[in-house]
Amino acid sequence: MFEAVLKQAQSTLAKDHAQAELAHVEAKRYAALMQDGVVAKEQYDQMQSSADALDAAVEADKAAVENARVQLIYCSIYSPIHGRVGSLLIHQGNMIKANDVPLVNINQIQPIRVAFTVPEQYLGEIKKFAASGKLPVEVSIRNDPQPAIGKLSFIDNTVDPATGTIKLKGEFANTDRRLWPGQFVDVVLTLHTQPNAIVVPSQAVNTGQQGQYVFVIRPDMTVETRPVAVNRTTKGQSVIDKGLGPGERVVTDGQLRLVPGSKVQIKEAVGPEPASGENKTSPSAQSIELRPRRSIEEAQA
Repeated sequence: MFEAVLKQAQSTLAKDHAQAELAHVEAKRYAALMQDGVVAKEQYDQMQSSADALDAAVEADKAAVENARVQLIYCSIYSPIHGRVGSLLIHQGNMIKANDVPLVNINQIQPIRVAFTVPEQYLGEIKKFAASGKLPVEVSIRNDPQPAIGKLSFIDNTVDPATGTIKLKGEFANTDRRLWPGQFVDVVLTLHTQPNAIVVPSQAVNTGQQGQYVFVIRPDMTVETRPVAVNRTTKGQSVIDKGLGPGERVVTDGQLRLVPGSKVQIKEAVGPEPASGENKTSPSAQSIELRPRRSIEEAQA
Protein backbone atom coordinates (compact mmCIF):
# COMPACT_ATOMS: atom_id res chain seq x y z
CA MET A 1 0.00 0.00 0.00
CA PHE A 2 2.67 2.51 1.02
CA GLU A 3 4.80 1.56 -2.00
CA ALA A 4 1.82 2.34 -4.27
CA VAL A 5 1.30 5.71 -2.59
CA LEU A 6 4.97 6.55 -3.14
CA LYS A 7 4.79 5.60 -6.84
CA GLN A 8 1.63 7.68 -7.27
CA ALA A 9 3.30 10.72 -5.67
CA GLN A 10 6.36 10.28 -7.89
CA SER A 11 4.14 10.10 -11.00
CA THR A 12 2.27 13.25 -10.02
CA LEU A 13 5.59 15.03 -9.49
CA ALA A 14 6.83 13.99 -12.95
CA LYS A 15 3.58 15.14 -14.61
CA ASP A 16 3.53 18.54 -12.89
CA HIS A 17 7.24 19.03 -13.60
CA ALA A 18 6.66 18.46 -17.32
CA GLN A 19 3.69 20.84 -17.35
CA ALA A 20 5.73 23.49 -15.53
CA GLU A 21 8.52 23.27 -18.09
CA LEU A 22 5.96 23.65 -20.91
CA ALA A 23 4.35 26.63 -19.17
CA HIS A 24 7.73 28.38 -18.89
CA VAL A 25 8.41 27.81 -22.59
CA GLU A 26 5.01 29.29 -23.52
CA ALA A 27 5.56 32.22 -21.14
CA LYS A 28 8.85 33.02 -22.90
CA ARG A 29 7.10 32.81 -26.28
CA TYR A 30 4.32 35.17 -25.16
CA ALA A 31 6.94 37.57 -23.78
CA ALA A 32 8.51 37.84 -27.27
CA LEU A 33 5.08 38.24 -28.92
CA MET A 34 4.11 40.93 -26.42
CA GLN A 35 7.23 42.92 -27.23
CA ASP A 36 6.32 42.71 -30.96
CA GLY A 37 2.81 43.89 -30.16
CA VAL A 38 1.17 40.67 -31.38
CA VAL A 39 -0.49 39.75 -28.05
CA ALA A 40 -1.76 41.82 -25.19
CA LYS A 41 0.17 42.08 -21.93
CA GLU A 42 -2.79 40.49 -20.12
CA GLN A 43 -2.31 37.25 -22.08
CA TYR A 44 1.39 37.22 -21.20
CA ASP A 45 0.60 37.75 -17.52
CA GLN A 46 -1.82 34.79 -17.59
CA MET A 47 0.86 32.50 -19.09
CA GLN A 48 3.45 33.64 -16.56
CA SER A 49 1.00 33.11 -13.73
CA SER A 50 0.24 29.58 -14.95
CA ALA A 51 3.99 28.80 -15.03
CA ASP A 52 4.46 30.08 -11.45
CA ALA A 53 1.45 28.04 -10.25
CA LEU A 54 2.86 24.89 -11.77
CA ASP A 55 6.24 25.59 -10.07
CA ALA A 56 4.42 25.71 -6.74
CA ALA A 57 2.61 22.46 -7.61
CA VAL A 58 6.01 20.81 -8.27
CA GLU A 59 7.27 21.86 -4.82
CA ALA A 60 4.09 20.45 -3.24
CA ASP A 61 4.59 17.20 -5.17
CA LYS A 62 8.18 16.94 -3.89
CA ALA A 63 6.89 17.24 -0.32
CA ALA A 64 4.27 14.57 -1.03
CA VAL A 65 6.95 12.22 -2.38
CA GLU A 66 9.12 12.79 0.69
CA ASN A 67 6.17 12.14 3.01
CA ALA A 68 5.30 8.93 1.15
CA ARG A 69 8.92 7.81 1.35
CA VAL A 70 8.97 8.41 5.14
CA GLN A 71 5.72 6.49 5.58
CA LEU A 72 7.24 3.61 3.62
CA ILE A 73 10.34 3.65 5.83
CA TYR A 74 8.09 3.42 8.89
CA CYS A 75 6.92 0.07 7.56
CA SER A 76 10.37 -1.35 8.41
CA ILE A 77 11.76 -1.57 11.95
CA TYR A 78 15.52 -1.15 12.37
CA SER A 79 17.47 -2.17 15.45
CA PRO A 80 19.38 0.69 17.14
CA ILE A 81 22.21 -1.72 18.04
CA HIS A 82 24.20 -4.47 16.35
CA GLY A 83 23.59 -7.80 18.02
CA ARG A 84 22.22 -11.31 17.89
CA VAL A 85 18.52 -12.03 17.37
CA GLY A 86 16.76 -14.40 19.75
CA SER A 87 13.51 -16.33 19.30
CA LEU A 88 10.84 -14.61 17.22
CA LEU A 89 7.90 -13.50 19.34
CA ILE A 90 5.75 -12.37 16.39
CA HIS A 91 5.41 -14.22 13.09
CA GLN A 92 4.22 -13.32 9.60
CA GLY A 93 0.47 -12.83 9.56
CA ASN A 94 0.14 -11.77 13.23
CA MET A 95 -1.72 -8.53 13.91
CA ILE A 96 0.28 -5.95 15.87
CA LYS A 97 -0.01 -2.31 16.84
CA ALA A 98 2.22 0.37 18.33
CA ASN A 99 3.43 -0.30 21.90
CA ASP A 100 1.73 -3.71 21.89
CA VAL A 101 4.18 -6.62 22.35
CA PRO A 102 7.91 -7.05 21.60
CA LEU A 103 8.62 -8.47 18.17
CA VAL A 104 12.01 -9.97 18.99
CA ASN A 105 14.84 -9.61 21.52
CA ILE A 106 18.24 -8.48 20.22
CA ASN A 107 21.25 -8.73 22.53
CA GLN A 108 24.43 -6.81 21.84
CA ILE A 109 27.43 -9.15 21.69
CA GLN A 110 30.28 -6.91 20.50
CA PRO A 111 31.13 -5.06 22.63
CA ILE A 112 29.53 -6.58 25.70
CA ARG A 113 29.27 -5.31 29.27
CA VAL A 114 29.65 -7.26 32.51
CA ALA A 115 27.72 -5.89 35.49
CA PHE A 116 28.96 -6.63 39.02
CA THR A 117 28.76 -5.14 42.50
CA VAL A 118 31.37 -4.55 45.21
CA PRO A 119 30.98 -3.53 48.86
CA GLU A 120 30.72 0.21 49.38
CA GLN A 121 33.87 0.17 51.55
CA TYR A 122 35.94 -0.12 48.36
CA LEU A 123 34.25 2.83 46.63
CA GLY A 124 36.86 5.36 47.76
CA GLU A 125 39.76 3.28 46.41
CA ILE A 126 37.95 2.54 43.15
CA LYS A 127 37.26 6.24 42.53
CA LYS A 128 40.84 7.14 43.45
CA PHE A 129 42.48 4.73 41.00
CA ALA A 130 39.80 5.16 38.29
CA ALA A 131 40.55 8.90 38.18
CA SER A 132 44.00 8.15 36.72
CA GLY A 133 42.74 5.94 33.87
CA LYS A 134 40.64 2.96 32.85
CA LEU A 135 40.97 0.11 35.35
CA PRO A 136 41.51 -3.40 33.93
CA VAL A 137 38.73 -5.93 34.50
CA GLU A 138 39.31 -9.65 34.05
CA VAL A 139 36.56 -12.25 33.85
CA SER A 140 36.96 -16.01 34.16
CA ILE A 141 34.51 -18.30 32.43
CA ARG A 142 33.75 -21.73 33.85
CA ASN A 143 35.67 -24.51 32.04
CA ASP A 144 37.60 -21.90 30.03
CA PRO A 145 41.26 -21.46 31.06
CA GLN A 146 41.71 -18.21 29.15
CA PRO A 147 40.26 -15.13 30.92
CA ALA A 148 38.80 -12.20 29.02
CA ILE A 149 40.31 -8.75 29.56
CA GLY A 150 38.33 -5.51 29.48
CA LYS A 151 38.11 -2.06 31.06
CA LEU A 152 35.95 -0.55 33.79
CA SER A 153 33.41 1.60 31.95
CA PHE A 154 30.79 2.54 34.53
CA ILE A 155 30.48 3.37 38.25
CA ASP A 156 26.91 3.81 39.49
CA ASN A 157 25.95 7.15 41.03
CA THR A 158 24.44 5.66 44.18
CA VAL A 159 25.04 2.89 46.70
CA ASP A 160 22.27 0.33 47.05
CA PRO A 161 21.01 0.92 50.62
CA ALA A 162 19.50 -2.56 50.78
CA THR A 163 22.76 -4.41 50.12
CA GLY A 164 25.44 -1.78 50.83
CA THR A 165 27.03 -2.38 47.43
CA ILE A 166 27.88 -0.24 44.42
CA LYS A 167 27.20 -1.37 40.85
CA LEU A 168 30.04 -1.36 38.32
CA LYS A 169 30.31 -2.37 34.67
CA GLY A 170 33.23 -3.59 32.64
CA GLU A 171 33.27 -3.41 28.84
CA PHE A 172 34.82 -6.16 26.70
CA ALA A 173 35.47 -6.22 22.95
CA ASN A 174 34.38 -9.90 22.88
CA THR A 175 35.67 -10.42 19.35
CA ASP A 176 35.73 -14.19 19.88
CA ARG A 177 32.19 -14.12 21.35
CA ARG A 178 33.13 -16.18 24.39
CA LEU A 179 31.04 -13.94 26.64
CA TRP A 180 27.28 -14.35 26.31
CA PRO A 181 24.35 -12.31 27.67
CA GLY A 182 23.02 -13.66 30.98
CA GLN A 183 26.15 -15.75 31.62
CA PHE A 184 27.66 -15.86 35.14
CA VAL A 185 31.40 -15.22 35.38
CA ASP A 186 34.03 -14.52 38.04
CA VAL A 187 35.20 -10.90 37.89
CA VAL A 188 38.57 -9.50 38.99
CA LEU A 189 38.92 -5.71 39.13
CA THR A 190 42.58 -4.67 39.50
CA LEU A 191 42.93 -1.30 41.18
CA HIS A 192 46.71 -0.97 41.43
CA THR A 193 49.90 -2.95 40.86
CA GLN A 194 52.56 -2.59 43.55
CA PRO A 195 56.04 -3.46 42.21
CA ASN A 196 58.77 -5.06 44.36
CA ALA A 197 56.39 -5.97 47.18
CA ILE A 198 57.65 -8.26 49.97
CA VAL A 199 55.45 -11.37 49.92
CA VAL A 200 55.29 -14.33 52.32
CA PRO A 201 52.85 -17.24 52.65
CA SER A 202 49.86 -16.23 54.76
CA GLN A 203 50.43 -19.13 57.20
CA ALA A 204 53.78 -17.56 58.19
CA VAL A 205 52.01 -14.56 59.76
CA ASN A 206 50.95 -15.01 63.40
CA THR A 207 48.90 -12.76 65.64
CA GLY A 208 49.89 -12.08 69.25
CA GLN A 209 49.17 -9.54 71.98
CA GLN A 210 51.51 -7.04 70.34
CA GLY A 211 50.03 -7.51 66.86
CA GLN A 212 51.14 -9.53 63.88
CA TYR A 213 54.58 -11.14 63.73
CA VAL A 214 56.61 -13.83 61.98
CA PHE A 215 59.40 -16.20 63.05
CA VAL A 216 62.55 -15.30 61.10
CA ILE A 217 65.24 -17.97 60.71
CA ARG A 218 68.75 -16.74 61.51
CA PRO A 219 71.91 -18.09 59.81
CA ASP A 220 72.57 -20.32 62.89
CA MET A 221 69.13 -21.95 62.39
CA THR A 222 67.61 -20.29 65.46
CA VAL A 223 64.49 -18.17 65.23
CA GLU A 224 63.52 -14.72 66.35
CA THR A 225 60.15 -13.01 66.40
CA ARG A 226 59.76 -10.03 64.12
CA PRO A 227 56.73 -7.70 64.18
CA VAL A 228 55.40 -7.03 60.71
CA ALA A 229 52.87 -4.73 59.09
CA VAL A 230 50.62 -6.65 56.67
CA ASN A 231 49.18 -4.56 53.88
CA ARG A 232 46.77 -7.15 52.51
CA THR A 233 46.33 -10.88 51.94
CA THR A 234 45.29 -12.44 48.66
CA LYS A 235 45.57 -15.89 47.08
CA GLY A 236 47.30 -17.28 50.17
CA GLN A 237 50.02 -14.59 50.06
CA SER A 238 50.50 -11.71 52.50
CA VAL A 239 52.08 -8.45 51.35
CA ILE A 240 54.42 -7.08 54.03
CA ASP A 241 54.85 -3.32 54.23
CA LYS A 242 57.33 -3.28 57.12
CA GLY A 243 59.38 -5.74 59.16
CA LEU A 244 60.99 -8.03 56.54
CA GLY A 245 63.52 -7.72 53.76
CA PRO A 246 64.05 -9.66 50.53
CA GLY A 247 65.71 -13.06 51.01
CA GLU A 248 64.93 -13.52 54.70
CA ARG A 249 63.53 -16.92 55.67
CA VAL A 250 60.38 -17.34 57.74
CA VAL A 251 58.75 -20.30 59.46
CA THR A 252 55.51 -21.47 57.87
CA ASP A 253 54.69 -24.54 60.01
CA GLY A 254 54.92 -25.53 63.68
CA GLN A 255 55.03 -22.01 65.10
CA LEU A 256 53.12 -23.07 68.23
CA ARG A 257 56.18 -25.05 69.42
CA LEU A 258 58.61 -22.19 68.92
CA VAL A 259 59.97 -19.48 71.22
CA PRO A 260 62.66 -16.93 70.38
CA GLY A 261 66.04 -18.70 70.22
CA SER A 262 64.63 -22.13 69.37
CA LYS A 263 66.48 -24.14 66.76
CA VAL A 264 64.61 -25.29 63.71
CA GLN A 265 65.19 -27.98 61.15
CA ILE A 266 64.27 -27.45 57.53
CA LYS A 267 62.51 -30.37 55.90
CA GLU A 268 62.44 -30.68 52.15
CA ALA A 269 58.99 -31.06 50.61
CA VAL A 270 58.25 -33.63 47.93
CA GLY A 271 57.53 -32.09 44.54
CA PRO A 272 57.80 -28.50 43.38
CA GLU A 273 56.23 -27.02 46.54
CA PRO A 274 58.45 -24.81 48.75
CA ALA A 275 60.23 -26.47 51.67
CA SER A 276 57.93 -27.32 54.60
CA GLY A 277 58.70 -25.29 57.68
CA GLU A 278 60.39 -22.35 55.98
CA ASN A 279 59.97 -19.98 53.11
CA LYS A 280 61.98 -17.12 51.70
CA THR A 281 60.49 -13.69 51.42
CA SER A 282 60.50 -12.55 47.82
CA PRO A 283 59.83 -9.25 46.09
CA SER A 284 57.16 -9.43 43.40
CA ALA A 285 54.50 -7.33 41.73
CA GLN A 286 51.26 -7.49 43.67
CA SER A 287 47.86 -6.14 42.65
CA ILE A 288 44.96 -4.80 44.66
CA GLU A 289 42.08 -6.89 43.35
CA LEU A 290 38.35 -7.18 43.97
CA ARG A 291 36.74 -10.52 43.09
CA PRO A 292 32.95 -10.47 42.87
CA ARG A 293 30.98 -13.03 40.88
CA ARG A 294 28.35 -11.43 38.68
CA SER A 295 26.51 -11.83 35.42
CA ILE A 296 26.95 -10.37 31.96
CA GLU A 297 24.58 -7.52 31.31
CA GLU A 298 22.14 -7.79 28.44
CA ALA A 299 22.00 -4.84 26.05
CA GLN A 300 18.64 -5.24 24.37
CA ALA A 301 16.70 -3.58 21.59
